[in-house]
Amino acid sequence: MARKNKANGPADSKPQDARTMAEAEADEELVSEYKPTEADGDMFGGTPAKKAEHFWPAVKRLVGLLRPERMMFSVVIMFVAASVVLTVIAPKILGAAMDVIFNGVIGSQLPQGVPLQTLVEAQRAAGNEQFADMLAKTALTPGAGIDFVELSRLIVFVLALYMVASTLMWLQGYLLNALVMRVVFRLREDIERKLNRLPLGYFDTRQRGDLMSRVTNDVDNIQAALQQAFSQLVQSALTVIGIGVMMFIVSWQLALIALIALPLSAVFAGVIGTRSQKLFAAQWKHTGSLNGHIEETFSGLELVRAYGRDKEMLEEFDERNEDLFKASFGAQFVSGMIMPAMQFVSYLSYVLVAVVGGLRVATGQMTLGDATAFIQYSREFSQPIGEMAGIANMIQSGVASAERTFEILDADEQEAEEDSALLPEQADGHVRFEKVSFSYSPQTPLINDVSFTVEPGQTVAIVGPTGAGKTTLVNLVMRFYEVTGGRILLDGVDTRALTREQVRAQVGMVLQDAWLFEGTIRENIRYGRLEATDEEIIAAAQATMVDRFVRQLPDGYDTVLDADGGTVSAGERQLITIARAFIAQPSLLILDEATSSVDTRTELLVQHAMAALRTDRTSFVIAHRLSTIRDAHAILVMEDGDIVEHGTHEELLSRRGAYYKLYKTQFQGGHELDDEVTAQAH
Repeated sequence: MARKNKANGPADSKPQDARTMAEAEADEELVSEYKPTEADGDMFGGTPAKKAEHFWPAVKRLVGLLRPERMMFSVVIMFVAASVVLTVIAPKILGAAMDVIFNGVIGSQLPQGVPLQTLVEAQRAAGNEQFADMLAKTALTPGAGIDFVELSRLIVFVLALYMVASTLMWLQGYLLNALVMRVVFRLREDIERKLNRLPLGYFDTRQRGDLMSRVTNDVDNIQAALQQAFSQLVQSALTVIGIGVMMFIVSWQLALIALIALPLSAVFAGVIGTRSQKLFAAQWKHTGSLNGHIEETFSGLELVRAYGRDKEMLEEFDERNEDLFKASFGAQFVSGMIMPAMQFVSYLSYVLVAVVGGLRVATGQMTLGDATAFIQYSREFSQPIGEMAGIANMIQSGVASAERTFEILDADEQEAEEDSALLPEQADGHVRFEKVSFSYSPQTPLINDVSFTVEPGQTVAIVGPTGAGKTTLVNLVMRFYEVTGGRILLDGVDTRALTREQVRAQVGMVLQDAWLFEGTIRENIRYGRLEATDEEIIAAAQATMVDRFVRQLPDGYDTVLDADGGTVSAGERQLITIARAFIAQPSLLILDEATSSVDTRTELLVQHAMAALRTDRTSFVIAHRLSTIRDAHAILVMEDGDIVEHGTHEELLSRRGAYYKLYKTQFQGGHELDDEVTAQAH
């Protein structure tokens, strides 16, 4: 099932910063807890993406993706080479056909039976030196017309060459298409596996829209570069080599004239290509930025409209769209200059070859057929050079996309796991923090020397102001982040001695944001434990108040949740997430305030469902509404990464400390609270 956007309505108070699902599991304090530094560089969506500064290493690595397909690639190259050879030979054969026509036309005008040498000498004696030289260069028979048999044979031969060459090019295109598809398939797999190995912090510091652009748009661009540009590049390069050889065979003098175009073409391609490379990198950077804004806008559409910020978001879109337009226009404009420049050089070379070739035919230094063949070679020689210049923009764009993709593949992964310890399939749920410390960066410590113990079956509430470290504390239990000091014990076992999968298999989560997936209600509940039977799903739904509203739906548990979550209400979505956690049968529960975005009536249902879920399980409750945690076995009050108070609700109120102040701010802070504390004291 594909992940579905959260649909909690305007009550969601978290910044709409294109988060990943992992980010959604943290509340807004995660944003304030993390302080990026300059060393983080371009990990952030607001800073420029890397330019294609290391072009050739990126090209080498891009070509390296083809290594598993080297056998098929070799066959493709062989087909391309064979097609080019046949295509290159054809003009020479056509030149021979032209000589047959020319010799027949001229021969029919000469007296029959007179030796050619005699006619040549007669022309020289008459002072027609150029005509004599031309006759001497031919192989005509005086008095004979056009040899149509020989002409037909040559034409059929040329047609056969072009037919076979075209067939080979079709075959290589078919094979190359299959080859590239497999390469891109593996690349997408590698990226997906890599993303699953990256730490949560990697996603916290990047716009999801930019990541999606790299995984989709950039990979598609790489595919286009390999599939189209690569094929044309190889064919054009081999064609240039083959035609170059044939040009020297026909006339090395004209070949030298034609090669004047090469250094000029190299200068144009080098100057224009370098500039377009930077512009294409900027284009894809702005594409990612625009995608991030679009994703952000539609993910928080209800919030945008609730605050009437449609105009501002549209203005931001227009600004980013304008940046993308300018970058794209600049990239296409600059790269588009390559082809006209190459064409100008081509025409210059063509004019020189035509003039000098005509003079050489007139002076008998080469036949008309060779001149015709050379002119065709000259045109065909310029065409692949122009094509190579024309596909330079695609190559530059593809390499820029490859670098952006390789940045993901090269990102630092989570630390290696060790499974030196084992837990039973169902842990008791005894959790102990021993002098735990954590920081996102050494300069800004977040959790400081925290120690506490939670007995099996107890409910521990964690309260405190935004940014105090509440969500980070439970993320450490889940090993979303690794502690930088101390240790966390689960049933006496250091969680770092377990794999992340072992730890997370013991934990169920109910978040403030009701994250569901595209699919049926049955599939969303089963997501907590994939091997669960339909009977177990129904039992979990009954225990968590889901069954009562599912029965009223036309399709029941097979009701499909659409993309915007409009099929069920916000409260019903939250109940489904509780059922999902229930069926997972976890030893530990992590509960974000699940009732903050539902009405009072639905809140009662959610509270009943959560009570059923917490039965006989160790629970960590990140609490925002202090009225919901009065029955917690222990309450931890956090400020600036420290536990400043702990105790029961009554104990903490009687101390009149940090918890008392928090509680007082949520109720009519005066005499009623004081009366409650006095009553508890008696």
